Amino acid sequence: MQPVVLLIDLFLYALLLSVLGYGVYVVKTPPLKASWGNALKRPVSVASAMVLSFFIVVAILDSIHFRLPLSHPQDQQAAPSSPLLYAEPQSLLDWLTKPLKSARERSYSAPLSTYGFKKESFLQNGHSVRDYPRLQFGGGHLSDPKVELLSDCVSLSLQALGESLLLNALVLILLLAWNWRQSHFAQWLQCLQGLRIRTFTAWAQKEHEWPLKTAALTFFLMSTTVLWFITLSSHYHVLGTDQTGNSVLLMALKSIRTAFVIGTLTTLVIMPLALVLGITAGYFKGWVDEGIQYGYTLLASVPDVLLIAASVLMLQVFIDSHTEFFNSTLARSDARLFFLCLILALTSFTGLCRLIRGETMKLRELDYIQAAQAFGVSRVRILFAHIAPNLMHLVLINCVMQFSGFILSEAVLSYVGVGVDANTASFGVMINASRQELSASPVVWWTLASAFLFMFCLVISANMLADAVRDAFDPKSRYTAMKRRPPPAAHTNPRPASIAPRSSARDPA
Repeated sequence: MQPVVLLIDLFLYALLLSVLGYGVYVVKTPPLKASWGNALKRPVSVASAMVLSFFIVVAILDSIHFRLPLSHPQDQQAAPSSPLLYAEPQSLLDWLTKPLKSARERSYSAPLSTYGFKKESFLQNGHSVRDYPRLQFGGGHLSDPKVELLSDCVSLSLQALGESLLLNALVLILLLAWNWRQSHFAQWLQCLQGLRIRTFTAWAQKEHEWPLKTAALTFFLMSTTVLWFITLSSHYHVLGTDQTGNSVLLMALKSIRTAFVIGTLTTLVIMPLALVLGITAGYFKGWVDEGIQYGYTLLASVPDVLLIAASVLMLQVFIDSHTEFFNSTLARSDARLFFLCLILALTSFTGLCRLIRGETMKLRELDYIQAAQAFGVSRVRILFAHIAPNLMHLVLINCVMQFSGFILSEAVLSYVGVGVDANTASFGVMINASRQELSASPVVWWTLASAFLFMFCLVISANMLADAVRDAFDPKSRYTAMKRRPPPAAHTNPRPASIAPRSSARDPA
């Protein structure tokens, strides 16, 4: 096996290391730890973070690429002079979903179907028949699909539900063991003797600081859904097949990496660019403000689609004329995706830059900024220690909204023909393919529905998590929450009725 590192893979690895390093820094910094704790104490944010984590895991699995040798090692020993040949690069997700990739049909097939979607002419018992052909993979283990299909799907669904219950029970036992790590051995014996149910009931009815019930319910729903897809995909096409007979589920899973890269990489390029230019223009004013405004106004006056189309076409000409830099089709597609993200960022930062500039012009007139200037604080410290933290909630919510917009922009650009490469799996390519399928008769609806379902889950989870993080890190929101918080009740320690109060000299009694 030969490891392969693409351009997008380097970005994702660096992003993952940065997130892990930031997590360590948050744990060691009490204010940041408290802010993130407040963000994750919402049930909605915990559920959204778990769903988003699943998509991130799928994107990482699709970013670990390698090559497998075409010849056997024994053949290489027999002929040592011949070079060892390798196949096209594939990801770890491709290797894990190899049964789905190999289970191809001739053409369209509906979800959980055992017959083709359109009638075809074929030979049956020596006679030419025009009917719906039997699928090679979907329901191939059934002798009479029309009778056994429903019962087989129900039995497989119950099997997936049972596996999910066992998995959740195992995770629950591990969590309870971690929760009871400071318990005495006698309490463990009582739990083993039958008091575990009562202890679990008390734990379930207790109000916890963290939304553990929401996390447990979300994990149960996610594990059940994933195991249901895995179990039924071993015998059926759960989301159907496309025109070439490939699994739509596999296309949707591989499109997650493309959507995540387009949304994340473009946003990470926009954020520092718009933040630095917007704060600089709003704080210094004068010729600095006029120069920055002239620059992004000139860039915004050019239609985005024309600029992106011209840049992508020039990039495609460069890739075609310099094939020595790209040793595989996947490398060429990956390079086009990377530069598409950069082009989208350069044409989309103007809106956020204007917003930050206007907010900075308002903040620079406040009292604490005037006081910092009077005390001789440097301008760089004022910009990035006093103004920038009060703008991050706007930057965060704007970037998340653009994250959703970039995923949709990729679909529009792919529809026009200047988006990602045709060999790259993406939701835009799926939507572009379903354009002709929706006008067919009968309508092929599952490709568009699958792309919509995965895009909806990805976008809504990112939006909800960002909303909770914005409220936790916004100083105005925290100040408003502190004002609305009821004052703590006075600590009283009433004396028992059986104890008489101590008499004093001033007491008439």
